[in-house]
Amino acid sequence: MDLGQLEEWYAAHSGALVRFAATLVGAADAEDLVATVVADQLRRIDGTDSSVERMDAYMYRAVTLAARKHWRTIGRRTRRESYGARPDRVDFEPGDTQPEVIASLAGLSPQQRAVIHLAYWDDLTPIVIADRLGVGEGTVRRQLARARRRLREVLVDVR
Repeated sequence: MDLGQLEEWYAAHSGALVRFAATLVGAADAEDLVATVVADQLRRIDGTDSSVERMDAYMYRAVTLAARKHWRTIGRRTRRESYGARPDRVDFEPGDTQPEVIASLAGLSPQQRAVIHLAYWDDLTPIVIADRLGVGEGTVRRQLARARRRLREVLVDVR
């Protein structure tokens, strides 16, 4: 993939990628995370053909990994500074969903939030999610099961 193709891909998919990142790290950090991932990809392009065959899978996987790094950095900073914490909620557009659901999503790992977002907000099947994230279908199914179990535990207490 050359620079022109990456620009076309980004123009067509940036909105969905930012929404996906917002599910993982919150709306305040989503655009920065996506920009960092795209800038990293731009640095890898050497004017010839890039080794990335499926840009969707590559970029969604890169955003997922960058979100993990984001939370690890925050965790280290929190421990180092002895105060501050991970946000207690995930940011969504107003009216998207009920507040208790949003609050319960904050208790999931970034990987679980990723598969929940793609399964329920983007209405994708586990096979498509696995392809998009560049992981095995079994991994997606396992993360979905764990996330659903956790959400069920939390949301049953809310009722």
